[in-house]
Amino acid sequence: MSKLIPSGTVTSVPGFLAGAVQAGIRTPNELDLAILYSEVPCVAAGVLTTNRVKSAPVILSHQHLSNSQAQAIVANSGCANACVGEQGLADAAEMASLTATKLKIPMAAVLVASTGVIGTPLPMDCIRHGIKKTRLGPQGGHDFARAIMTTDSRPKEVAAHLDTRGSKVTIGGVAKGSGMIHPNLATMLCFMATDALVDSAFLRSALREAVDISFNMVSVDGETSPSDSVFLLANGRAGNETIGFSNGEAFKQVLNEVCAHLAKSIAQDGEGATKLIEVTVEGTRHQAEARQAARTIVSSPLVKAAIHGSDPNWGRIVSALGRSEVEMAEEKLDVYLNGVQVMKQGRSIPFDKAIMQTSLQSDEVSIELQLNLGNSKATAWGCDLSEEYVTINSAYTT
Repeated sequence: MSKLIPSGTVTSVPGFLAGAVQAGIRTPNELDLAILYSEVPCVAAGVLTTNRVKSAPVILSHQHLSNSQAQAIVANSGCANACVGEQGLADAAEMASLTATKLKIPMAAVLVASTGVIGTPLPMDCIRHGIKKTRLGPQGGHDFARAIMTTDSRPKEVAAHLDTRGSKVTIGGVAKGSGMIHPNLATMLCFMATDALVDSAFLRSALREAVDISFNMVSVDGETSPSDSVFLLANGRAGNETIGFSNGEAFKQVLNEVCAHLAKSIAQDGEGATKLIEVTVEGTRHQAEARQAARTIVSSPLVKAAIHGSDPNWGRIVSALGRSEVEMAEEKLDVYLNGVQVMKQGRSIPFDKAIMQTSLQSDEVSIELQLNLGNSKATAWGCDLSEEYVTINSAYTT
């Protein structure tokens, strides 16, 4: 139904332009300020952090999304603009105003996002100069993806096509996130665009569902950022019949795929990570229980450390499940590690430890649990816990 676009990004979507510059917010010679712009006004949806500590851009963008419309996003890395009081709100508003003036659109049509160190005021001279010199183009999505990176080792971007009743629709997106990753009803930073004509209420609902099964199922270190934001802009350029609740399943499926791709990219690029961990929990009575169990296991420091060392200590997996507070019956539990069953109906199964250790040295490790109580299922993604994670976060500001 969907088709990935090779080297796709957010500006693979017709009608969207982007650009990025080295504004001097981060270290020299690094892109750190970017703008995404639609040539026409968009229906917009957003999901924002539930952390009680919220950055100024999160507060401002929440206000600007109140009418479900937007036309541009301005984002910076290197400074989160969080926990700096009224000055932070004024600076976020100025970022929106400067971008609006540059693009000749209303200030309320600009969403703002910032990522980086908390408690540091934005260097507004750099921001002002950077916005002024940013040049936008249809190939600018790749630079946009680089400009929002902090401790990320690589950009995260994707785009896909789908056909809907004779019209070709495109969805593209970029994301950043490597540390401080354990979102709840939001993601780190993710900006998506589509040329679909979409009903605003449906777009909000579809985005929240997509976030719940993708970004909300990622954990690197159990931390949720004050800056977490995901925005989706739909400019309607595809000329399709309006997508809504009655005809939106195909659109939702591709949106889910785009979000899952970006979510897995974030997990795979966790700070210090050497392995992607995928945890699938099946057989719960309720979807919420499957989600809770999978998130608990993938975020367990003991599980993450064992996987880093290629140690088939599956008891840590079962222990994490046991403390997840989901309904379970030990005598019905089946557990698989990289496809090898290590527990059946609550009892251990002998396996070749040396072969398993070799298997766990791969770049991707799968953990599957079957609770055999119901029909619900969920998957979560995370990464191993390495010495490098401690190194990165012991000197983040020094």
